[in-house]
Amino acid sequence: MAFGPTEMAVLVIFAIFLFGAKKIPELARNIGRAKGEFQVGVSEAVAPSKAEMDMDRGGMTEEIATENE
Repeated sequence: MAFGPTEMAVLVIFAIFLFGAKKIPELARNIGRAKGEFQVGVSEAVAPSKAEMDMDRGGMTEEIATENE
C-alpha cells in the first residue's frame, strides 16, 4: 500500500508536532545509520566466514594450501 501526497503531508506534520522540527534531521540520520549497520550485518551473515572457506580446502588455511601446491 503506497501513501499518496496527502497522507505523506499529514504524516510529516504529525512528526513535526510529535518530535519537534529540530529533532527530525537527527532522527533521519539515526535511521540512516541503523539501516547501514543492518546492511553490513546482513552482508556479513551471508558471506562465508574464514573458517568455512578453510573447511572447503580440507581444513587448511589459504597460506598453507598455496605452500603445498
